[in-house]
Amino acid sequence: MTKNPFFDTWSTPFGMPPFDHIRPEHFPPAFDRAMAEHNAEIAIITGSAEAPTFANTIEALERSGCLLDRVSRVFSNLDASNTNDALEAIARDYAPKLAQHQTQIALNRRLFELIDELHARRETLGLAADQLRLLERHHLRLVRSGALLRPEQKSQMAAIAERLAVLHTRFGQNVLHDERDWQLVLDEADLDGLPDFARAAAAQAAKDRGLEGRWVVTLARSSAEPFLTFSSRRDLRRSLWQAWTARGTHQGANDNTPLIQEIVALRAEQARLLGYDNFAAYRLDDSMARTADAVESLLLQVWSPAKAKARAELAELEEVARGEGVNEPIEPWDWRYYAEKVRQAQYDLDEAEVKPYFVLDNMVQAAFDTARRLFGVTFTELSDLPLYHPDVRVWEVRDSAGEHVGLFLHDNFARPGKRSGAWSSRYRDQQTLDSTVAPIVVNNNNFSKGAPTLLSFDDAVTLFHEFGHGLHSLLSRVRYRSQSGTAVRRDFVEFPSQIFEHWMSAPETLRRYARHYQTGQPMPEDLLRRLLAARTFNQGFATVEYTGSALLDLDLHREPSPQRLDLAKFEREFLDRISMPREVGCAIARRISSICSPAAAMPPGITPISGRRYWMPTGTRPLPKPATSSIPSSRRGSKPSTAPETPATQWSSIAPFAAAIRRSRHCSRSAA
Repeated sequence: MTKNPFFDTWSTPFGMPPFDHIRPEHFPPAFDRAMAEHNAEIAIITGSAEAPTFANTIEALERSGCLLDRVSRVFSNLDASNTNDALEAIARDYAPKLAQHQTQIALNRRLFELIDELHARRETLGLAADQLRLLERHHLRLVRSGALLRPEQKSQMAAIAERLAVLHTRFGQNVLHDERDWQLVLDEADLDGLPDFARAAAAQAAKDRGLEGRWVVTLARSSAEPFLTFSSRRDLRRSLWQAWTARGTHQGANDNTPLIQEIVALRAEQARLLGYDNFAAYRLDDSMARTADAVESLLLQVWSPAKAKARAELAELEEVARGEGVNEPIEPWDWRYYAEKVRQAQYDLDEAEVKPYFVLDNMVQAAFDTARRLFGVTFTELSDLPLYHPDVRVWEVRDSAGEHVGLFLHDNFARPGKRSGAWSSRYRDQQTLDSTVAPIVVNNNNFSKGAPTLLSFDDAVTLFHEFGHGLHSLLSRVRYRSQSGTAVRRDFVEFPSQIFEHWMSAPETLRRYARHYQTGQPMPEDLLRRLLAARTFNQGFATVEYTGSALLDLDLHREPSPQRLDLAKFEREFLDRISMPREVGCAIARRISSICSPAAAMPPGITPISGRRYWMPTGTRPLPKPATSSIPSSRRGSKPSTAPETPATQWSSIAPFAAAIRRSRHCSRSAA
C-alpha cells in the first residue's frame, strides 16, 4: 500500500477497509483530495455541451464522489464508535469544510437547471420505476437545499449549513466527553442490592478504567439502568440519575446549553428561507407524516391514556415504598427501583433471575438463525480480516445459493470513545449500477462487557432490532447507491427492524436460545410464561417518557422566535401545560441530546428508542384531529407540501421482509 491507504486500491478480502493501515493523519489529505475529485466530476456534468439525459446527469451524479463516500464512511463510523482526540480534532476541522462542499454542489445553479429540465419532462423519458424515483428525489433534495432561492438567500443557506455542522459536531463531542469523564466509583459497601451480573459488569468497567479491585458505574445505559433498578442506595441512585440526565449541560467546556439555542434558531431561519413557517413544517414535509399536525395528532392519542396508566403504576410504587418505611415522594431516581419490586410481586419475576438466560453469544446466534429461516442467509465468522477494535467481530453473509451477500460487523460493547445508544451503519452500500457491489454493514450496541456478557430482555430486543436494520442494508437489491438499504423516508426506516425484533420474543426462539450461562439448561417453561406475560409491564412510564420527549421536540421546533428562548423556562412551562408527571423525570438534557445530536436523523416529533416495542411510526395519512390540544393552534401552521407521494418503490427495499412474513407463519404466529 502507499503511505495513505485511501489513495490505493484496497486488496483486503471483500474490500474491507484496511483498518490496520488507517491512521488519523490519513484523513485530512484524503478528504481534501476527495472533495477536489468530486468538484471535478460535478464540473464535467455541468460543463457538458450535450443536452441533459438521465445517463449523463443523474447516473453521472450517482457515480460521482466515490472517494469522498469511502473516506467519509470510514471516518464517521470510527468517530462514532472508536474516537480519540485526533479524530475529534479532525471532525471539528472538517465538519464546516464538508458542509461547505456539499452546499456548493446542492446550490450549483447549472446542476439544478439540468436536473430541473429532466424533472419537467420526466414522464416522457421512458424511465424505469427506480430511475423515476431517483430523479424525483435528486430534484427534491436540491429544492429543499435552496436551489430556487435568490443568490443572497443561497449565501445565507450556505452560512447556516456550515455553522450547524460546527454546532452539531461540538454538541455530540460534549455529550461523549461527559459520558466518558463521569464515573461513579464504588466500594464493596456501596453494592447493596446489586445482583451478581451488575457487580460483575461494574468490576469490569473499573478494570477497564484502571481501577481494578473496585466497581464503577458509567453513564452508558447498560451500566446506569441496572444500578437504578437494583441499588438500595437511594443517595447513589440520585447522583447517578442526575448525572445521566444532565449529560452535555454541566457548566464548563462541555455545556451544550448555548449550542442548543443557536441550533434551534438556525434551523428556524433555514426553514423560513425555504418558505416554511418553522423547522418542524420543513422537516416533516418530506416524510410520510407530512405535517406537524399529523404527528401531534398521533402522539396526543396516546398521551392521556399513557398518563393515566403511569399514575396507576405510580400508586403501586408508592404502596411498596410505604411498606418499606419510605414516606417521601417517589422521585425519578426511585421509579425503576420500586418498579422492579412491583414486577417481582405481580409476576413473580426477578430481572436477576432472567438475565442469566440471555447470553450475548446465544442471542447473536438466535438472530442469525432467524435470518436464515426467514431469508435463507447464513453467517460464517471470519478471523483473517483487519478490524478497528478487539471487541469487533465480522461474518461473511451468503444467500441460499451460496453466493456472497455482504459482510456483517458486530461491535457490541460500551467503552470510552464510543457514543451511547444502538445503531446500524454501513462502510459500503449495495449497488449494481456498473458492477455488483456488496454491502459492508456494522451494528453497534453498548452492552456492559462480562464473562460471559449477559443481556436483559430489552437488551436482547435491541440486538434484534438493530439486526433488522442491518438486514435491511444486507438484503438490499437496488441499482443505485442512493436508494440502497435504509435510504427511505425517515419515518419509514424503522419498519423492517420493528418487524424483525418480534422474533426475539417468539417462544420457539427463547426455548432454543435462552439458556443458562452456567448450566446450559433452557429457560424453564414457567419462567418463560411469566417473562412473556410481563412484557407490557411499566409501559405507562415508558410511553409517557418518550411521548413527552416527542411532544417537546415538536413544540420546540414550531417556536416562532427560538433565538429569544429561555430553554429551561420553555421546558418547565411546556411540561406543565401537558401535565408531565414529575416522577417520570424526563430532563431536557436527555431529550435535547436526541433532538440536536448530529446522529439524530428522525424528523421532529418522532423519537425512536432503539429496540423498544413501543416505537410509534406515523403512518402514511394524517389521523383525525383530537378535540383538544395542549399546544396552541397558532403554532401549527405549515406550508402545503410539494413533495412527491411515496410510490410503490418505497417498499422495494423491504420486499424480502414482507415475503418472509407471508411464508414464515410457522416460525411464530405470535411474532408475525
